[in-house]
Amino acid sequence: MKIKTFLSASLLMILFFMSCKKEEKKDFSEQPFSPTPVTIEIPRGFPQMPIPADNPFTKEGIELGRHLFYENSLSGDNTMSCGSCHRPSAGFSDSNRFSVGIDNIRGVRQSMPIMNIAWANRYFWDGRAMTLEEQIIDPVENPIELHETWKNAMTKLQGIPKYREMFKKAFNIDEIDSLHATKALAQFMRTMISGESKFDQVARNLARLTPSEENGKALFETEAGADCFHCHAGILFTDFSIRNNGLNPTHTDNGFGNVTGNPADNGKFKAPSLRNLVFTAPYMHNGKFSTIDEVIDFYSSGLHASSPNIDIFMKKAPAGGVQLNILEKQDLKAFLLALTDSSFITNPDFQDPNGIIK
Repeated sequence: MKIKTFLSASLLMILFFMSCKKEEKKDFSEQPFSPTPVTIEIPRGFPQMPIPADNPFTKEGIELGRHLFYENSLSGDNTMSCGSCHRPSAGFSDSNRFSVGIDNIRGVRQSMPIMNIAWANRYFWDGRAMTLEEQIIDPVENPIELHETWKNAMTKLQGIPKYREMFKKAFNIDEIDSLHATKALAQFMRTMISGESKFDQVARNLARLTPSEENGKALFETEAGADCFHCHAGILFTDFSIRNNGLNPTHTDNGFGNVTGNPADNGKFKAPSLRNLVFTAPYMHNGKFSTIDEVIDFYSSGLHASSPNIDIFMKKAPAGGVQLNILEKQDLKAFLLALTDSSFITNPDFQDPNGIIK
């Protein structure tokens, strides 16, 4: 009788553990695939957002992308993430002139802010990527950034139960791959919209510009004034064009010329948005200027007319710049500061899900 009782108890234990394993498998592999569609609210006055047909927004995809954006496993030594060089407090850029990768190698260009990039038609300072999904590929593999292979990174994620479940819910896949990782990251990054500055409040009749800000706006929008509008027109404050703004007399970095192989493109870089400048210093592709005042001084009297391939819209370059007086510089700066959206950098939807403040 004792033997039979022991065997019966053992059999029950085996059946219990088998049942648990079946339940565990069901959690990951047998859950229904029903991602939640999401409609992103676009600020008033913004153009319609182009969304790839093969990567629509879903709640699960966006949340997965947020986790991946701050995931250190995407780096070779598990110490850095996208968020390491695109910190919220710096307008999702880097307050250092050049970011340093996992091997303590310093980059050669300033980290571009991640903001309203859903409307961009080229990515990176030199415009070498045509889509956001394509842009995301490079930093992981770049030896001076995260310095990891996508294959290794995906293997690491596959070993984390949280990610197996999240990829299953977002894309209905059991084997995590780089295609869907980049899609999730792109979904998240497209939601990073900044459109709540004072300038935007004025457009909604919820605020008024000061006289100084109004004067700065007039200077911004006229060729006889500061002449900013040729490259930074429109609600996004950039046309995403690639130009040489006369920053350097010679080119040590050929920029777009390295992409096209055309010497006529040497020294050309993408025009960044002027929104949130108060957070995104230093400025220019090489982080040359530490303050907004230095940038204004440059366009006022520091242009290099001899710079090869200088843009045709830099019409005041022969005179060194637009020659603003002290009051005009103050007014222009006041308007640029009216493009500040503090809610953007504190938006909880864009923060590290691990609760780490950056």
